[in-house]
Amino acid sequence: MSEARRQELAELLAAADLAYHRDDQPIMDDAAYDALKREAAALGVAPETVGAAPAAGFEKVRHRQPMLSLDNVFDPGEFEAFCTRIRRFLNLGAAPLRFVAEPKIDGLSISLTYQDRVFVRGATRGDGAVGEDVTANLRTLDELPLNLPDDAPDFIEIRGEVYMTKPDFLALNQGLQAQGSARQFANPRNAAAGSLRQLDARVTASRRLSLFAYARGEASAPVAMTHADYLATLERWGFRVNPLARMVSEAEAEAFQQEMAAQRAGLDYDIDGVVFKLDDLALQDRLGFVGRAPRWAVAWKFPAERAISVLRAITIQVGRTGALTPRATLEPVNVGGVLVSHATLHNEDEIARKDIRVGDTVELQRAGDVIPQIVAVLADHRPSESVAFVFPDHCPVCGSLAIRPAGEVVRRCTGGLICAAQVVERLIHFCSRGAFDIEGMGDKTVEAFHARGWLATAADVFDLPGRADEIAALEGWGATSARKLAAAIEARRRVPLARFIYALGIRRVGEANARLLARHYTSYPNWRAQMEAAGEIGSDARLELGSISGIGPSIAEELAGFFAEPHNRGQLDRLVARLTIEDEVAAAAAGPLSGRTIVFTGTLTAMTRPEAKARAEALGAKVTETVSRKTDYVVVGEDAGSKAVKAAALGIAVLSEAAFREMAGFDP
Repeated sequence: MSEARRQELAELLAAADLAYHRDDQPIMDDAAYDALKREAAALGVAPETVGAAPAAGFEKVRHRQPMLSLDNVFDPGEFEAFCTRIRRFLNLGAAPLRFVAEPKIDGLSISLTYQDRVFVRGATRGDGAVGEDVTANLRTLDELPLNLPDDAPDFIEIRGEVYMTKPDFLALNQGLQAQGSARQFANPRNAAAGSLRQLDARVTASRRLSLFAYARGEASAPVAMTHADYLATLERWGFRVNPLARMVSEAEAEAFQQEMAAQRAGLDYDIDGVVFKLDDLALQDRLGFVGRAPRWAVAWKFPAERAISVLRAITIQVGRTGALTPRATLEPVNVGGVLVSHATLHNEDEIARKDIRVGDTVELQRAGDVIPQIVAVLADHRPSESVAFVFPDHCPVCGSLAIRPAGEVVRRCTGGLICAAQVVERLIHFCSRGAFDIEGMGDKTVEAFHARGWLATAADVFDLPGRADEIAALEGWGATSARKLAAAIEARRRVPLARFIYALGIRRVGEANARLLARHYTSYPNWRAQMEAAGEIGSDARLELGSISGIGPSIAEELAGFFAEPHNRGQLDRLVARLTIEDEVAAAAAGPLSGRTIVFTGTLTAMTRPEAKARAEALGAKVTETVSRKTDYVVVGEDAGSKAVKAAALGIAVLSEAAFREMAGFDP
């Protein structure tokens, strides 16, 4: 498994999310983005981001329930696996599943809030937790009911998609062209997002936007027992729901997917797949969410597009962990409406496996990268003089030896901090969207400031506002842009613990693991103290770290190794002195499980262990795999083993499955 590829995928997903959700200027098509996420999932990367931070100019709105994304499937086998996971999680055996299938609209997700049956607020998805208040703009939509009937709950959030039809998109661009505007929208999705996110609602009103309602948020009273009935209720209340939505059995899903694919071109709005939602809302609630997505819904996406080009050169890039990653330079070719000239080659084994050589004619797929990937080599077109590519054994940047550890596919530069590429890449990661998210500190800016000697460590980023005059004097800057950069940096002096941990760039600690660590240790002082103590093999701190559900021995070793290095601790001291690191606050309301550490052991009968763990975590508990003195409860099922014995020896409270279900408020 290539750690370089892991990091590359995380960074590309972050860049794509920012361009798509915040800037309304996507840098890849939907199929490419979907395949990128698919590859990331296969490599164990958990891209938790589902949007982008709210843009300046709009009030921020914190969603009462997160607006998360959907996992994707691409073929019948993957859909069958999705259904199997549902049955296994709920212990349903071979019970058939029924779904509501809806075309997946390519627009802008929104949340609509009604208080006392009056529309009071509308917000974009934003980053999933915090969106933009676009209430005034939404009021201009003819299809948005401003009042609900008397049978609606006193409080309800309704979610849907704002989109622009193809005819309205063409008319908008023609109008802009007639007005002499230099900017036209690339596609209907961009047009819808750009039109809804106008600071002047009159601009939004001048453009034709449409709305489909399709999902539930929080409500003060139940609306329906099934998703199909929920949609019917929304339609009765005056919302437009997609007329193509249909109830299907598990066995009918593939046929409906094929039907939508056949109709896709003839629809007057863009779709990029079909969403399948479990119809039973009670089962939806039991399934809940994992990471960034619901367990009860999935998007079956349409396939990516391919093209043919010629590989002109292979170059080697060096990442922040020293990983050497090969990249292909291609004869420019249009793939899915985007002109591309580079492709990732992943690692030296991939080059050897496909026998990729300079001069080859290759098949490309925009299936996971801003830089697409090479699917296959067309051997019949290979030049007679071609030779196999020899992967370098020294770093192309600093000349240090590049070694490949046993059991890994990635070759790494051993230069460490003497390697300029690694230093720069670490700084780029620190400033990136998932980390400190400092607007204006992109790759080129970081490289330029490093070259001038202004940036060597992360702490130096927060000294840059003191160089505002020097920055303003640089070519392409000026006083205004330097002032904006300084303000963006100052705005990030307060940072949540999870973002801080991720920003450090510790190997194997991505966004998902950073959140696990923040949630478990809650504060920076506690996290650091425990990580330093974990350097001792066999210590309580090391055992506790390794027992966190989702944190394995390899990650624990990387964390302990990072804090064992005096240089790293010194740099942390400098950085922390410039920041306020916010404690992790449990999302769940205070209750009997909030903040408690729980271990499950034995076979549960009324629910599966994954469901029990998910319920405990949703209620603010910390679930670990081993029993220690810090454990609060051990939940024992049938055939409980040594964990129950150890709990008794340590005097830890032991709960039966029934007692846990009662404490968790679980209704069968």
